[in-house]
Amino acid sequence: MNMANVSADIINHIKDHRSIREYSDQEVSDSDLTEILEAGLRASSSGNMQSYSIIVTKDKNLRRELYPHHFNQEMVLEAPMLLTFCADFNRMKKWLTQSHAPQNFDNFMSFMIASIDAVLASQNCALAAESLGLGICYMGTTLANAQKVGEVLNLPKHVVPIVGFSLGHPLHFEEKKDRLPLKGIVHFEKYQDYTDDEIQEIYKDREEKGMKRYRSVIDLKKKIESGDIQNLAQVYTKIKYTKESHEEFSRNLAHYLLEQGFLN
Repeated sequence: MNMANVSADIINHIKDHRSIREYSDQEVSDSDLTEILEAGLRASSSGNMQSYSIIVTKDKNLRRELYPHHFNQEMVLEAPMLLTFCADFNRMKKWLTQSHAPQNFDNFMSFMIASIDAVLASQNCALAAESLGLGICYMGTTLANAQKVGEVLNLPKHVVPIVGFSLGHPLHFEEKKDRLPLKGIVHFEKYQDYTDDEIQEIYKDREEKGMKRYRSVIDLKKKIESGDIQNLAQVYTKIKYTKESHEEFSRNLAHYLLEQGFLN
């Protein structure tokens, strides 16, 4: 096996990622699903505790229940399944009880550890799925509506949904979205804060391509024009991610973390 070719294939595969929102009727095979889930289990994990759970939801009725909590995104119903990755210390705590070990994982730090574990596992699963020719689309609504998603999925205390994605065979492949340039993201040795000119340069292409993309969506174009939106930054903060919505999601999540036993 030529390891150089394998490495190149992996890198090209990662760089070729694009979100898939439309799926064919073809089911995901059990063997492919098992490969994907087993790849998830190989993700790095704090202390090798694997403080996460993965919920595979194929049932159409359950997905209909989840549909409004994922802001009515059609892929929730059209994809053959959803994968939801949860921060989970419920399993670990039960093991600790059986082993007469102290219960140390009912705090915010534990939530962060479990959340990172869940995200790492999700990315392994996503990469494995794409390597098999399948498509995925991450849904930030999983965390935004964590309590409601958790209720549908019957999550016990010490379990919180963090991230999820739709999974299936792509109906077609969309164009890859632009990314910020490397120099806008990477800092060597120490953080180097940005000058005004650097900010303009970093976001120059994003501004042009982003506004073009959003204006191509009829509903968003109407909101942009009716709201007198002048630039992409205003699209983000006046339409997509308003202060009011983020404050509401923050309050709901904080309440849910307390309810689920992660803020002791």
